[in-house]
Amino acid sequence: MAVANLSPEQAIRTEMRRQHNNRRAVRIWLGFVLLALFCLVLVGGATRLTNSGLSITEWKPIHGVIPPLNAAEWEEEFKLYQRIPEFRQLNSDMTVDQFKNIFWWEWAHRLIARGIGVIFALPLIFFWVTGRIEKRLRWPLAGILALGGLQGFIGWWMVSSGLSARTDVSQYRLATHLVMACLIFASCMWIMRGLSPHSDDPAPTKNSYRWAAAIAIFSLFQIYLGALVAGLDAGFTYNTWPLMDGAVVPGDLFIQQPFWINLFENPKTVQFIHRLGAYTLFALALVNMVIALRAASSTTHARRAVVLFALIAIQAAIGITTLLLEVPLHWGLLHQAGALVVFGFAVANWRGYYGEYPRATVIAERD
Repeated sequence: MAVANLSPEQAIRTEMRRQHNNRRAVRIWLGFVLLALFCLVLVGGATRLTNSGLSITEWKPIHGVIPPLNAAEWEEEFKLYQRIPEFRQLNSDMTVDQFKNIFWWEWAHRLIARGIGVIFALPLIFFWVTGRIEKRLRWPLAGILALGGLQGFIGWWMVSSGLSARTDVSQYRLATHLVMACLIFASCMWIMRGLSPHSDDPAPTKNSYRWAAAIAIFSLFQIYLGALVAGLDAGFTYNTWPLMDGAVVPGDLFIQQPFWINLFENPKTVQFIHRLGAYTLFALALVNMVIALRAASSTTHARRAVVLFALIAIQAAIGITTLLLEVPLHWGLLHQAGALVVFGFAVANWRGYYGEYPRATVIAERD
């Protein structure tokens, strides 16, 4: 039936149904992107924990998809690795077979990153050309794609820091790389949540959205601190809790000069600040939950506050266990996964206070 032959009410229902279907399709697409990003971050964490990040010493955005296919190509790749300080100083007795173990982690990390570019760009073009993406979201989504391209450059910038003078990558660049990944993840989550149905429940208090924003932003800051801990291998030291180095507040936190450099380059100081960040995030989530439950315990906002606190409490327990066990691979990855789950839920919770994106309606003209 032609739109022009519909009554205004029928035209509105038809348009709303079309928008509903389009939004559902876009949400499903962004859900797949979020899942892929989640996997990418985990493989990146495994790459770090297995010391595999410097195994591929060249950046080949296209040709790099193809791994070595025969013994000669493996020898060629291994010779490139033998040129860097990590091999000469730490792995000089490594064999080709041992090299393959670290190579595959880094190759998989880069392959997933390239794959995300494809599963983001191609559907975006399709949805854009066919008019399934609302005008308000076209350029924000294009901006996310641009951030993904920038992230590729940041990744190589990070790797290049460990190819000449260092035996590992710069913790500053590692933290930048992880934070950018989280910003891309948060952007997709924000848009997907805005396209999802929302309840009509009022916010528990007029400041609830500020609490939600503070928790989401501080979650990202805590991830940044965790990246510094990973970059300095600080999690492999001072593996006691609740005391650190035998004290509530350990000594020698500002032993380096100038004093502020300890915040970024002293493993002891960085780990201690990461602990303080965890306590702060736990307290913010607890206060937010108590306020929400006291103000309106039956609303969806209050229930989300409870879930958010529970996720942060579980993540804290995982973090403590990971520290006490001296960061085994599986616990380290679980801790990183928990951080992303907390951050993603915190962003979705924050976005939930702004309601669903307004829907446009079309009223057909009568013949």
